Amino acid sequence: MWQVFLQFLMLGCLSFGGPAAHVGYFRNHFVERQRWIDDKAFADLLALCQFLPGPASSQLGFAIGYRRAGLGGALCAFAGFTLPSVLLMLLLAASGGWLLGQGWFDGALHGLKLLALVVVADAVLGMFRTFCTRRGTAAIAVMSAAALLCLPGILTQLLVLVLAALLGTSLLSDRSGASLAADSGGFNRWALGVFALLLGLVLLLPQNGFVALFGDFYVAGSLVFGGGHVVLPLLQGLVGESLAPDTFLLGYAAAQAVPGPMFTLATFLGYELMPGQPLLAALLATVAVFLPGFLLLLGVQGHWHRLAAEPRLAGAIAGVNAAVVGLLLSALYQPVFVTAVSSSVDLALALLGFFLLRGLKLGVIWLVPLAILVGIGSAWVPA
Repeated sequence: MWQVFLQFLMLGCLSFGGPAAHVGYFRNHFVERQRWIDDKAFADLLALCQFLPGPASSQLGFAIGYRRAGLGGALCAFAGFTLPSVLLMLLLAASGGWLLGQGWFDGALHGLKLLALVVVADAVLGMFRTFCTRRGTAAIAVMSAAALLCLPGILTQLLVLVLAALLGTSLLSDRSGASLAADSGGFNRWALGVFALLLGLVLLLPQNGFVALFGDFYVAGSLVFGGGHVVLPLLQGLVGESLAPDTFLLGYAAAQAVPGPMFTLATFLGYELMPGQPLLAALLATVAVFLPGFLLLLGVQGHWHRLAAEPRLAGAIAGVNAAVVGLLLSALYQPVFVTAVSSSVDLALALLGFFLLRGLKLGVIWLVPLAILVGIGSAWVPA
């Protein structure tokens, strides 16, 4: 468990760029370097996390930690990956976000956005080679990316995943024996029961003080599909009226600026919502927004693993895996490419970074400080 915590703590300090980039970082680290999990098992877990509400990249890390060291490993993975982001959000909340807008800091963020572009591109290429070896799977990946580029949004994403599963069931079911079949089991009724009990309590109990705070963020974590960018409008609807619009947008900007999961926006909002006890409120909001997704993952993953051995479901998983490649491909353009590349120099730097990562096998741990230095240097170069 200590090893799991340290590995995810390192990634929590380095994983800039949002959910799509986090998938790239996880694959690079745990599939290619540490070899804790193979590419097929990684994609199976990613497909499951895409179907569940909650922060998909954090759920993926939670699942990897669970496979490595059980429930303790899952909790250590969550703690390690989330801790740097939580601490930075607390610092930004306490300081009023003074770092945002500083020239050197914005330059460093720009360099890290370019690195996120490199990491996501590497993940797309690697996963395409693994899961799109047939015309059918390649077609599903390309059509999924095209659909999401033309009609972005969570409803399109869910529709793409469902259609890919149906196509896989009918066209790819000859591929049996999914990689997670060995971990067979059923539904975890304890986890699902706790999820349902907490959801019922937060809907029925009087909404005031810490109960209201926990309830708002727990409901948000229970309803959000698609990761951190999707949680923005829901949280704005739940707690936005209690905060000034500028404060809410400052927290959202800060969540995108720091490494790790964007759901730590809850840390910032909790701190601001209860100034009398800001630290306790920040931690409670953070736990509440992550908890539903983790309980659901624990509840269904055993059954998912068992069903993955069925030929028709194995075909559905193959279709979903191909669609996930398409989802990452669309995310490579929006928001990663669009927010990172604003000039031909940016594109040249991204290509150089891709060569360093893919061609020279330079580790991300070395590319992060290099990206920061390049970004800070570019901030001082006249436009």
